[in-house]
Amino acid sequence: MAFSSPSGPLLLGIDTGGTYTDAVLFREGEGVVAKAKSLTTRHDLAVGIAGAVDAVLEKSAAPTSAIGLVSLSTTLATNALVEGQGGRAALIMVGFVPEDLTRGGLVEALGNDPVVFLPGGHDVHGNETPLDMAALETAMPALAGTVSSFAVAGYFAVRNPAHEIRVRDRIRALSHLPVTCSHELSSKLGGPRRALTTLLNARLVSIIDRLVGSCEGFLAARGITAPMMVVRGDGALISAAEARLRPIETILSGPAASLVGAHFLTGLDQAVVSDIGGTTTDVAVLDGGRPKLAEEGAVVGGHRTMVEAVALRTYGLGGDSEVHIDDRGLEARLTLGPRRLLPLSLAAMAHGEVILSMLERQLRASHAGRHDGRFAVRTGVPDVMAQGLQPPEQALFARIAAVPVSLNELLTMNSQRAVLDRLVARGLVHLCGITPSDALHALGHQDQWRGDAARLGLELAARRKDGAGREIAASPEDLAQKIVSRLTRQSSEAVLAACFAEDGAEAIDPAVSLAVDRALKRVPGIARFSVALDRPLIGLGASAPVYYPAVADMLGAQSVIPADADVANAVGAVVGQVRASVTIVVTSPEEGRFIGSGAGERVSVIGETEALTIARERAITAALAQAKADGAGDAIVTVSEELDAPEIEGSRKFVEARITAVAVGRPRIAVFQAV
Repeated sequence: MAFSSPSGPLLLGIDTGGTYTDAVLFREGEGVVAKAKSLTTRHDLAVGIAGAVDAVLEKSAAPTSAIGLVSLSTTLATNALVEGQGGRAALIMVGFVPEDLTRGGLVEALGNDPVVFLPGGHDVHGNETPLDMAALETAMPALAGTVSSFAVAGYFAVRNPAHEIRVRDRIRALSHLPVTCSHELSSKLGGPRRALTTLLNARLVSIIDRLVGSCEGFLAARGITAPMMVVRGDGALISAAEARLRPIETILSGPAASLVGAHFLTGLDQAVVSDIGGTTTDVAVLDGGRPKLAEEGAVVGGHRTMVEAVALRTYGLGGDSEVHIDDRGLEARLTLGPRRLLPLSLAAMAHGEVILSMLERQLRASHAGRHDGRFAVRTGVPDVMAQGLQPPEQALFARIAAVPVSLNELLTMNSQRAVLDRLVARGLVHLCGITPSDALHALGHQDQWRGDAARLGLELAARRKDGAGREIAASPEDLAQKIVSRLTRQSSEAVLAACFAEDGAEAIDPAVSLAVDRALKRVPGIARFSVALDRPLIGLGASAPVYYPAVADMLGAQSVIPADADVANAVGAVVGQVRASVTIVVTSPEEGRFIGSGAGERVSVIGETEALTIARERAITAALAQAKADGAGDAIVTVSEELDAPEIEGSRKFVEARITAVAVGRPRIAVFQAV
């Protein structure tokens, strides 16, 4: 394709997923000009980005000077939370007590990460309890060498962030490590859940920093000087600099971009959208052409955050999902996910002779090995990610190299399986094994990787015996078809679960409901069960054409798979807008005196009218400033107000007012000057 005289600048959309990095060149009024894919290279993300962007530039023959905007969406943050990955972070809680860890899912999210409690914090009006940082000073020498970031959460910090700021500044002075404060992420009350959100943000800092840095480095090397944006979890865009500070806002970035892309590519206002990637399947509902936002905050990896994001469900189900074979019953059962494995067909692309020779040797063995067809290999992430490993983890990690090693040789004791799982969860090690992607290679539906390795792995697995002593599959192809059928069924259950939740019937679990099972299998009977969607099912993702016609048929829905379904995320990344929201809360601690909190230091005012006027002006100014920092050009502001002032025994009682200003605008786009 030759580059023609432009009618406007090109927009470059990049989506970095768990398996592939996609790139599209897009022009408003024209649509997708060119698209390309490259494998995501987790050890060095710039390699995958370079592969996709170079390919799309070559296809279009466009000069880099024609690019007016670069926008990035990613599933890396979502995948990290689903898979339990991320850097080790220390949580500093100001004004909280240990019992608060039992609220908001904090104790489960913390795991083995350290937590330090400091006296201090504020009340609902922002009045302080004195801060004592002695415990922090004592803990810092040990913490600085074992964590990669810090999270700071203060009691009622949204009403007065002074203590969080003091703690943040002291940590930076002592450790020079990234620090996230809870007031920077949310203006909502609910200390433990705000602390949870801050902890997750701290864990994601290194992941998103690497991604943004890799992308910026590549763009600079190619001479692309256009502004760079990142898709937020609600589908809006923020500047790359802001994304580095608030990486938690990029959870559900990829799914949000896919929803924006799905609406753009299909024109459908009412639809269920299901996007299957390598690691996850994301399901959401389009209503009136817009994705609904999660009122209580996004749920990812079992954690309910305070991040405003699209109301969707993320499931650990994708093309690279782990295949579990339960052969203890009279008939073997298959389940998929939630963990991602490196498909054998993909691992053989880089380590073909090693993988193939080990698989063939295992097939020739007189007795089946406990871990046949499974291997471990280092991911190649920077050494800093390995900080804080315990001695058993260090010992096992030292035996894993950049070349795959068979788990039969690696695991000599049962206890080492849990140790290996922890290394995988930290993102230090890949497990290699059969996946749905391997099944598609064996069946001839995909051919981009090594189908011979996939077939050998499936042949090994098919030889396993069930409780009745029969092989679990007649051939590699038979097992591959069973895996594809299982993914179709689990995908249908995922779509139904999301729709039930949207309908307020979340108590119905499609995975265990006998009625749903009979409906999906279309079991005949005197009492017939059926299930159907009231709107089309949009299937997105590279493998959507393989799976989603069958999924839609199982759900009694129309299947819609747009022509650019494989790069919908990248399309959505460049058609979005910047959206900055700022809320000022006004309270009254005593008759006639009002406190305004939010967007900086709190302000004390005499008189309700004066307080509300100042709050409006402050919210508008802060929203416009945030929109500008987020990368918007001209922005339009709308203001909404919530006033809680009930009549009590004939007298009006002011309780609280919330003034919210929302600034919306398109990102700044560099103008292309034709030569």
